[in-house]
Amino acid sequence: MKSSVAYSVLYHNALENGTKSVYMTLEQSRDNLLQQMKSLGMCDEKVENCIQVLDLGLIRKSLTQLSAKGTWMQVFKMYANNLKKSFDYDLLVVDSLDVLEMAAQMGENRRAELFYLFEWLRNLNVTSLLISETAPDNMFDRRFEEGYLADGIIALKLKEIGETDIQRRIRCVKLRSTNHKTGYFSLLFADGRFRATQVITE
Repeated sequence: MKSSVAYSVLYHNALENGTKSVYMTLEQSRDNLLQQMKSLGMCDEKVENCIQVLDLGLIRKSLTQLSAKGTWMQVFKMYANNLKKSFDYDLLVVDSLDVLEMAAQMGENRRAELFYLFEWLRNLNVTSLLISETAPDNMFDRRFEEGYLADGIIALKLKEIGETDIQRRIRCVKLRSTNHKTGYFSLLFADGRFRATQVITE
């Protein structure tokens, strides 16, 4: 439920504070994403003018025939910049970093390109949430520089409980300049909200 957790951050900030945000999806279509969020109860009309969902997957498909390296990254940055000027959002979700990396054809220069991407995101003056499939145990491997570049890392996983039950878990692996617990919590969802609680069952 990585997408759902990320969207819930935008949704509840919009609902409670009127915070403007942008959700950029590169895999799931806009309609499918919104339908999924509606099924979870995150569909209050009050947030419609606060959250922009941008389906960059359609653009990505049209650019697959272009062989020029960097073309996709330029398009991604152009949309983000234009929306910042016209919509002035404070929160940004990119779903996902893995697809963005693939579409931008990051190769041998992945480390440098990720560094400049993170610096560019910081210069947008927004809080950015980048969804990734990278396991937290690998996040600080030399091949995954995002672990060092990110100001915070939130990990989600499924934990087997006995022989029949599966429980969702959430963990704050890293949160720069913050004193936080690093262990796993149970991740519960009810009434349109996620809640993290102490793990009771092992």
